[in-house]
Parts: sequence; structure tokens; C-alpha cells
Amino acid sequence: MAAATASGGNRNFSKSPLIENSDPNQILVPEKKSWKNFFSYLGPGFLVSIAYIDPGNFETDLQSGAQYKYELLWIILVASCAALVIQSLAANLGVVTGKHLAEHCRAEYSKVPNFMLWVVAEIAVVACDIPEVIGTAFALNMLFNIPVWIGVLLTGLSTLILLALQQYGIRKLEFLIAFLVLTIALCFFVELHYSKPDPKEVLFGLFVPQLKGNGATGLAISLLGAMVMPHNLFLHSALVLSRKIPRSVTGIKEACRYYLIESGLALMVAFLINISVISNVVGKWSSKIFAIALLASGQSSTITGTYAGQYVMQGFLDLRIKPWLRNFLTRCLAIIPSLIVALIGGSAGAGKLIIIASMILSFELPFALVPLLKFTSSNIKMGSHVNSLLISSVTWLIGGLIMGINIYYLVSSFIKLLLQSHMKLVAIVFIGLLGFSGMAIYVAAIGYLVLRKNRESSTHFLSSSDSQTAETLPREDIMNMQLPNRVTVTGNLD
Repeated sequence: MAAATASGGNRNFSKSPLIENSDPNQILVPEKKSWKNFFSYLGPGFLVSIAYIDPGNFETDLQSGAQYKYELLWIILVASCAALVIQSLAANLGVVTGKHLAEHCRAEYSKVPNFMLWVVAEIAVVACDIPEVIGTAFALNMLFNIPVWIGVLLTGLSTLILLALQQYGIRKLEFLIAFLVLTIALCFFVELHYSKPDPKEVLFGLFVPQLKGNGATGLAISLLGAMVMPHNLFLHSALVLSRKIPRSVTGIKEACRYYLIESGLALMVAFLINISVISNVVGKWSSKIFAIALLASGQSSTITGTYAGQYVMQGFLDLRIKPWLRNFLTRCLAIIPSLIVALIGGSAGAGKLIIIASMILSFELPFALVPLLKFTSSNIKMGSHVNSLLISSVTWLIGGLIMGINIYYLVSSFIKLLLQSHMKLVAIVFIGLLGFSGMAIYVAAIGYLVLRKNRESSTHFLSSSDSQTAETLPREDIMNMQLPNRVTVTGNLD
């Protein structure tokens, strides 16, 4: 027997539970196998799906519909299918190991790589928060004629009010988010009824890939970045820990299967909403109904973004702060650039900032996706009813395509920028050296994550033999959406 403290840099962290006692009000999944257990798993998928219908998605959808009509619908379809595979891996990681992705990273990597991954994850959270701030400001402007820059300031107050719901536990929050998702869906489906898009053009855009015209590739990357967000991988792997599942092979398989089904349902709703947004742009639509959906989207997505940031901070640094303070810090970092752009560039400038933020998310995705794939690519079966090797192979292929497209667009756009600039030759050479050096560092960082061999202890999975005494599920910090103070626990590390 040995004492272990759940603090940063502890190499025994991967095998030590975070808490000792479970909450008597936990979300308990019955041990008896039944289809009714599915309702116990409902919730995390819909919380995660908010990231796929946030204001960043709406802005890129609007741009896509306005410039290319239905030509980029296939990007939405591909991104949604990829998201389902990736999110299922994130959920399985939490279910089988009892720890979320950020905690695995802290247990696996040394201090410097761990710190850099945390910085990248925090940038992703802020980049995700910018569209939410601007989108909510746009909604307030459309509904009440409030100037965009004032709406940007008001978003911080509205979010803090909604975060007060965290004291009622995760189940109440899940019901609220589900209600907001249904509100968004209802608004756009009503719009879709009046816009009456051409079914043939919609189907052609969905199943015939095409990238025509200047800027189509960049917009496609923005659509991809707005759909598959890096912070969502950290969030999903943590939210599944709010359930106490039977720690047996059958129980783990059932949890993975039902989380996959639930994620599929939630992402299907998100997919239909995104298709509706693009179709409504081409037809006629009501600005008021759109504003209501945009307001619901902005408020719900900022709540999930706040908790994603909370889990990122706790997992990478073992640093726990109150959700309202976490939201205040993140929201300040998002409000400052949003406010500056809104004051200088107006609504048009704010819209462009959303596109830029979405592209940043796409470029940052590998730094969450590669660690996830490395942790789930071991030969140990993850408990899913689908062959884990097949899922990992498909996800590696998806991740490789995303990284390849990003690098190609980055290099080609930078070269085009240099060739079309009117700067002196010395300045072009200097900027070129800086730019290509940065790209080399970006590629090298991804290569390091891909080629580095994981330590065996960091990928330790809870098996049925040791799970009967495991106290890692349910997690009080996840279930109550409030991280506890650091505790010292004693456990058998042999």
C-alpha cells in the first residue's frame, strides 16, 4: 500500500482515483441489461452536439449558402460522419479508463509537452468562444436593435446567469441544453418549410464533392473546423464519467454502444440543422426566427465551452477554479478581440472574425485528435461492440486527411499571399522565412505526437477483474459540473 496525491506530474496518476466516495445522487445505470438503460445514458451527446450548431457553424453555413448555394453540403455530411467516429472514441476512452483525455495527457507527457498541449487547448476554447460572443451579439441586434459592440459586452452577464444552473447538477443542465437544441431545430425547420429548397439540388450538393471558385477551399476548411472542434474531445470524454456504469465487460460494452447511439442521434439533429441553415439562405427566411435560434445557440454553446475549459484546466494542470471565474477569464479573452473588431469593422468585420476563429480550430484539431488516437490505438479492446482496430484505423485516416488539407491550404495560401504582395524583395524573403519556419514547427509538433511511443502505464485500461473495486466512476467533479478541492487518497498501486 502506498499513498498518492492527485497532483500534476505524478507518474502514478493514471492508476489513482481522484475521489474516494461517490455522490448518493449520482446518475446510476442499472446492472440489469435492458434497452431502458439507454435513457440513463441520454445527455452527454446532446451537450457535445451544441458545438456543431453554435454561431460559428451558422456563420460558415451562411457564407457557404450565400456564395456557393448547395455546393459545399458534402463537407457538412463528411464532417458529421467523421465527428461521430471521433466523438465515439472520446466517449469510449472515458467509459473504459475512468479518466478523460486531458488527464491522460498529463499522465503521459512530460511537463513541457503537457504545458504546450494545454496552451493549444486553451486557445481552442477561446477561439470557440469568439463566435459564441459575436453570434449572441448579432441575435440581440436582430431582436432588439442593440448595437453589436454593446451586445458583445452583454454576453458575459447572460452567461453567468445561466451558469447558476450548475448548482442543480448535470442532469438539469442536460435537460436545459436539450430544450435549447430542440428550440434551435424547431426554428430552422419552420424556416425550411417556408424556404422550400429544391430537393434535387440539395441531394446533388450532399453526395457530389465539388470545390469551385476562389475561396471555396478556405471556406470548406472553415466548415470543417466549425464542425469538428478540438475542445469537444476533452468535453465528451469527461461528460461520460457522470454515469456510474456496471464495471463488467457487459456493462462497459453496453455503455459504449448506447453512447454511440446517443451521439448519433444528437449529431443527426445537428446535421439537419446545418443543412437547414444553408437551405434557408438560398430561399426566404425570417430574421426574427433566425435570431431566436442564434440566441439559443450562443447561450447553450458558451455553457458547454466553459465546462470544456474547466476540464482542460483540471486535467492538464490539476488546477481547479469555480465555473463562473473560469467563464469570466475565458469570456474576457474572447470579448476583447470581438469588441475591437465590432467597433472598427462593424458587423462585416465581426463575421470575418468568426471565419478566422473556425479556421484556427481546424488547424488545432490534430493536437487533441492525435493524443486521443494514441491512447485508444492499443491492442486492448475498449469494450465497444465495434472492432476497436477498425474504428482507430478509420479515425487515423480521417485525421490524416484533415491534417493534409490544412497543411496544403496553409502552404498554398501563404505562397499566394507572398506572390501577390507589393512588398520589397527583402521583406518578402524575411516574412517567407518566418512563415515557413512556423509551418515547419507546426508539422514537427504533429509528427512528435504521432511518432512518439506512449508509455504502457498511461494507457492502462480498467478491466473487469479490477473494476469491481475501482472508484473512478462516477466522478463527483464531472457529475456536479463543479471540481472539488484536491484530496489525498490511498490505494494499491501494485
